[in-house]
Amino acid sequence: MIKIYLSLPLLFFVFQSGFSQTEKLINGTVLHQHFPLGKVEVANFSSKKTTITNASGEFSILVKAGDELFFVSKNHDIKKILVDQNTINKNNLIISLTLKPEELKEVVITKMPSIQLSTDKEYEQGKGNQLALEKAARTPKILGINNGTIENGMDFMRIGSMILGLFAKEKEKVKKTVPEIEFTALAKSSCDQKFYLENLKLNPNEIDLFLQFCDADPRSKTLLENSNILSMMDFLSTKNIEFKKL
Repeated sequence: MIKIYLSLPLLFFVFQSGFSQTEKLINGTVLHQHFPLGKVEVANFSSKKTTITNASGEFSILVKAGDELFFVSKNHDIKKILVDQNTINKNNLIISLTLKPEELKEVVITKMPSIQLSTDKEYEQGKGNQLALEKAARTPKILGINNGTIENGMDFMRIGSMILGLFAKEKEKVKKTVPEIEFTALAKSSCDQKFYLENLKLNPNEIDLFLQFCDADPRSKTLLENSNILSMMDFLSTKNIEFKKL
């Protein structure tokens, strides 16, 4: 009988330890200035589980004590919280996000259009055709020999060169409007500076060097093809351990 009483506290402790490590579903709401935010990604960095807030800013996700939750929105700063037992017991998270400061858009300088004597495109086209006809009329012709031209006909060589020029301009325009995304730019847009300073414990002057170190890893090219905020954070955290050893 004495042995039974002595083992009861031990059994209770083991039961409590196992119970505390079990994941529980908690609920919460994400707000900005008391307004609900929809489509905010909620990521459990510890278990790699994610969810998205609904139109009312509400979400539910499985957690346990010690997990780290990240709240990611395109127009807001990333926020991180550490889940403790009190958070789980309360089961009513209220998360407020801060709007990102507005950035100046890139200024694009384009070439000025060439000056023409008339802004009427049809008039300019007709005038060019007329000059071509006059040039063809002045060209001496040898009777009885067909040189492949049609008298008073359209200048197909000129029209063909105009069409090729048009396609060349469109191709050049597509190249200029679709710039290649670099890993460093993607990493900075995916994770704000707080993540590098507070989570990765980097100095401000180390961030660019660290991203160059990550860019040298072939796995960074995979993130460029299929970017995901959780996979980006996981990759940066792994590379940070290697970076600290240098």
